[in-house]
Amino acid sequence: ALDAASAGARVHALPGPSAALAALSLAGLPSDRFLFLGFPPPTKAARLTWLRRWLAVDSTLILFESPRRVNRTLDDLCEIDPNRITVVARELTKKFEEVIRGTAADLAADPRMATLKGEVVMVLDRPSAVEVDEDRLDRVLLEHLRTMSVKDAARAAAEDLGLPKRDVYQRALGLADDS
Repeated sequence: ALDAASAGARVHALPGPSAALAALSLAGLPSDRFLFLGFPPPTKAARLTWLRRWLAVDSTLILFESPRRVNRTLDDLCEIDPNRITVVARELTKKFEEVIRGTAADLAADPRMATLKGEVVMVLDRPSAVEVDEDRLDRVLLEHLRTMSVKDAARAAAEDLGLPKRDVYQRALGLADDS
């Protein structure tokens, strides 16, 4: 299409089935701002890093997953945000279509996840507002500040608590100055 458009030819798109958009329309989650992320990385460490990065984005997230790896992705999601509203949709527009909704923790405990077959789309809700327990944040920061630079301690604490790095960094600077 790029070559044709570059050559001045008129390019048309034919609408067709889209599992990502079908899942979004069935999920019951906000659809005014969403991101399609494709497949998560297959290894746990890479998947956790990937999930942490995308779960902080203020958008509904759509991803594909292998039916054999849905449980692993849900378990990893539970390590980061077990209360995130999650939808697992499979075999959309087909005879055995199924849409399962709940928190990540609910779905990780759901026995249906172990026997999924077919094409799977996961839809994750936007992050909810994080309530900051300042005492807990200070404890986590002080623990990290014992062995890390201010920047690294702030990054680690932000990941641990699911908070924005810039806010945690400002708090870490204040704690480092007080020490």
